[in-house]
Parts: sequence; structure tokens; C-alpha cells
Amino acid sequence: MKKRLLSFLTLTTSVILLAACNVQTEEQANNDNSDVSTGETTEKMTIELLGSSSNETDMNIVRDQLIKNGFDVTLNTQPDYASFQTQKEAGNYDLAISSWTTVTGNPDYAVRSLFTTDGDNSDLSNSEVDALINEAALQTSDEYTETYKELEDVLVTENAYIVPLYTSLKAQAFNQDLLNPDSIRLAKSRAFPWETVQFNETASNDTEPLILTQQIGDLTSLDPIKGNDGSINQLNTNMYVRLVNLTDDDQVVSDGSLSYNHAIAEGNSDYYFILRDDINFAAVEDDQAVDTGKMVSGQDAVFSLNRAKDPNSVPDHRTYSLHEHIDSVSLVTDLAELENTSLSDGNGTVKEALEANLESPIANVVEDAAQVDNASGQYQVVKVTTTEPFPQVLNYLAHQSAGIVSQEQVESINTYDVENFDISTDIPYGDQRVVTEGETYDNHLYASGPYIMTQKNDYEATFQKNPAYMAGTEHAAQIANVTVRFIGDADSALSALRSGEIHLLAGLDETKYDVVEGEDSLSLQSMPSNGVAYMLFNANGREVSDSADLRKSILYSINQDELSTAYDGLKLKAYSTVSPLVDTGNELVADPAKVEEFYQTYLDSIK
Repeated sequence: MKKRLLSFLTLTTSVILLAACNVQTEEQANNDNSDVSTGETTEKMTIELLGSSSNETDMNIVRDQLIKNGFDVTLNTQPDYASFQTQKEAGNYDLAISSWTTVTGNPDYAVRSLFTTDGDNSDLSNSEVDALINEAALQTSDEYTETYKELEDVLVTENAYIVPLYTSLKAQAFNQDLLNPDSIRLAKSRAFPWETVQFNETASNDTEPLILTQQIGDLTSLDPIKGNDGSINQLNTNMYVRLVNLTDDDQVVSDGSLSYNHAIAEGNSDYYFILRDDINFAAVEDDQAVDTGKMVSGQDAVFSLNRAKDPNSVPDHRTYSLHEHIDSVSLVTDLAELENTSLSDGNGTVKEALEANLESPIANVVEDAAQVDNASGQYQVVKVTTTEPFPQVLNYLAHQSAGIVSQEQVESINTYDVENFDISTDIPYGDQRVVTEGETYDNHLYASGPYIMTQKNDYEATFQKNPAYMAGTEHAAQIANVTVRFIGDADSALSALRSGEIHLLAGLDETKYDVVEGEDSLSLQSMPSNGVAYMLFNANGREVSDSADLRKSILYSINQDELSTAYDGLKLKAYSTVSPLVDTGNELVADPAKVEEFYQTYLDSIK
């Protein structure tokens, strides 16, 4: 009998499973554009809707809904993510289909980069939005619900900076005839971890590659601080170890990280991490992963986090705002500091917390990496101090952008002047050109995680396990080789899984669950995700850029129930990118009367 793994299919009672959605043609939609409440719909302006081919279903439904409410719609459909980004950066849109997954499991990540003034991915500038995001960041989970509700009110209800579409389930399917189901993890937030995966035939772990896939083959950067997108999240998560990790249900732990334990000091501004000494950097020689013999040290951790928080440490730094609450990073050199510092909950000292379950108690803390010897009680301890009390800093330290790089290797590669960086002549650490087959291949990567990329081409990237990553422990990589195929089309990726060309497919569309369930060789895992689909207005140079009333007219044209119907009722409600993490009680309800009201106010304002 087929074994089916289903982590989640019990949705809340408020979610109704609806019949399949009938997506109309533009002509049909134009013939059905009457307001259900008044019988009339004002003819409205043309809206240019930008998206990629992978968003075609959403684009068609949104187009139909806007046309029904009197708008004319021009679709700007791009074949891939790179083309989409080019159009977006050129400003060729009124509305752009976008999405965001909170891969750190904390609500601050769901909003800071996207909506703060000068955020890494933000085109907005609203002091009230900034203030509410910063206020919520300092609050505990039992305090911040009302603050995030206020933020949503300003962001969506009052200004309609974004149009929420839905929250998705997170699903993956794998070949259970080949892979051991007990070794496959499905994490709500973090990228898929490779090191636990095993073949059913354990002898194959050393001889056969694990074959995975992702849509985007043009990699932003293999330097973990220079990218935060679908091209590198999975890859960098598995190539660089961090001070802490997230469990599959978003709890911050030290398991499988560079630290044995971590502790929060009284006041919630000082965070301590006691480092393990059984991880060395891996490098690539003659296309093979090798042990460099260089331990991943406290100095490397301090260097990595300092550059992560510094927006000027590299050109095109895309993740600095995630770490802007870090004030300082240092190595502890006095054991008395650990002994005399109380924990935030008052239950003991930092030393006692860091020492818990260690095979050898802490005899001394050392600064020199050469003096580290955990077996004899000689440890390095990293201390992170935040600008203000900020417990959510731990979630950010679990993000791939906080991956530990080699100070020696990065500094030997990044010899350019940041202000005068020239991509045509300078090759920075992690540039995909150095791992791409051909004349540019000169693999300079140093990986601190369980795997290292050996090379890539337009078709796939290959990885080998780090031979010096927690060897002999449960966290060591089980499969020696991993191949990530670049398959841009979701249907083609599913076909590759069904034919055995790949072994696991992450990001399975809800409408394809029945296909997987119909295959005896495949198993399905599913759970609610932190991923939200939404539409972003052009913030510059368009009529929607300047009028909140026009934006709100578009906002209330959107019917989320119809969107869920198109996905067999398996899309969940959303009001903002924080919806999967905090229940604010806000809900978007389509309202043709409000569409007309706000559009008329917009017309009156431009007379």
C-alpha cells in the first residue's frame, strides 16, 4: 500500500473547500462588469499588471476581477524571474505580482526588509510604518499583536501600499521508493535541509547523488549576505553553518549549528554562543570537496556578523537590514563574565546555560583559535549585543545571510574598493562565475556548512559533502553528492519527479496534490507556510503611485475566495506578509461599492 506523508491537511473551519475556479477570458470579463450592488460600474483607467509565467493563474484571475470592476487591464507577462525583475526595475507596471516567505519564523522579518524606508526590498517611505515596525520589534509575542494590527491598518487599510492575495501551504513530494521517508524534513520557514536525507538503500548514500530542483538557475551570489531570494536561499543555507538554527516549527535551537548552546542574558540585549570545534571549512580541489584543515572559529563568526550588519561591507549588500539590530560582536575572554551574568529568565547564570549537556565542562574561554580544545574544556564564546532589547535577533541569526564565512578566504578574494567596484573587472567572493563551467571557472568557495558547490552550468549545480563537518555526529551529511537541477517550469519539474529524473520536488502547487497522490512511488508532505502572495504598487511615476484612493479602489476589487477556489480551496486568507505569523483579525473583503467610492474620490482629487 502506498505510504502517504501528510504533515498538514486539516485546515481551520473558516476555510471552505470550493469548486474549481472558471477563469474567464478578457472579453468575457468585459461583458460581465456590472456592480452587484448598484448594477453599474464606472469605466476606469488602464492598469498594467506585471508578473511572470509562473504567476499566470493569479494574473488571469486578478485581471478578470479588475475588469469586472470597470478597470481595463494590460498584462505584462515575463517568461522568467530575471525578465520580471528587469521590467520591475524599469518601472513598467502599475501592479506587480510578488511573494514573500518569512524564512526566519519571526514577524519582524515579514515586514522590515519590505516596508521600512530604505529597506533592502522596499520602495516605501512612511514614517508611521517605520515607527510601528520598530515598536513591534521590541515587544514580546504576547505584546506585539495589536502593534502589527496597527501596522496592517496603515499599510493596507489606510494606504493600500500592497494588495494581499493569499497565504500558501508549503508542500513537497519525494520518491519514497528511493528516499527514506523518515529522513525527509519539511520545515515551515527554513530552506530544505539536505544533510539528514538518506536513500532507502544506505549503500547508495556514497555512490548515488541526491537529485533536487529549483526554478532559478541564475544565482544572485554564493556570498550569503549578498542574496535573499529563491536562487540561493536553499543553496547558501546548506553551504554555510550559522550560530543557531530553526526547528521545523520555527523554534530557535543550537542543534546542528556552530554552537553547542546559546543563552540570553538579563535585559535581552546580550546573547552568548559557545562554539563547537568539529567543523572545518571545505574547499574544492580538482572538482572534489576537501578539508582545508582550518577550523570554523569565533574569529570567523565575528567577522561574518560584522560584515552582515554593515551595509557598506560589500557592493549590492541585500541583507544588512536583517541584522541592523546588532550593535557589536565579540569574543568573550573572561570566564567570570559568564559566571556573573544572569539569564533573562532569572534561572541561573549564562555559564550554567552554555555548559548544559556538554561532554566537558567549561574550564576556560579562549580568544586564540589555536588554543581551542573542547575535549579539555577550552572553548570560544561569541557575544552578540543588540542596539536595544531584541529577542527576535536570534531568528535573524538562523537566516542564511548569517552564514559563517572564512575571514581569511573572503579577505583574500575581496581586494577591490567597495565604492569603485566594477562588476566587469572585479570578481567578488561568491560570484557565480567562479563556479560556472568554462573559462571563468576558478572555484574559490570555502564552505562552513554540510555541503559545498563544486560547479554549475545552465542546467544544474553539483555539490559534495564537507568531509570535516561534524564528522561522526548525527548532524554530518548522510549523502555524499547532491545535484540541483534548474527547471523553471513547475509542470516540467513535476514530470521530472514522476519520471525519476529528480528525487524530491519542493514548492508543489496545491492543484498538483492529486497527481502526487495518484503515484504509488511518491509521497506528499504539506503544512501551512509563511509564504504570502501579494501585489505591489509601483511607488514612482504612475497614477497609482500618488493616490491612496486609486489604490484602495483596486484593493477592494480583489476577491480572495475566488483565488483560493482556483487552487482547490487550499489557499488561506492573508492581509499582509505578517498574516501567517500573527493573527491580527484583519481580513480583506471584496466590496464593489468601495471600489466605486474610492475611484470617485480619486477622480474628484484630479479635477
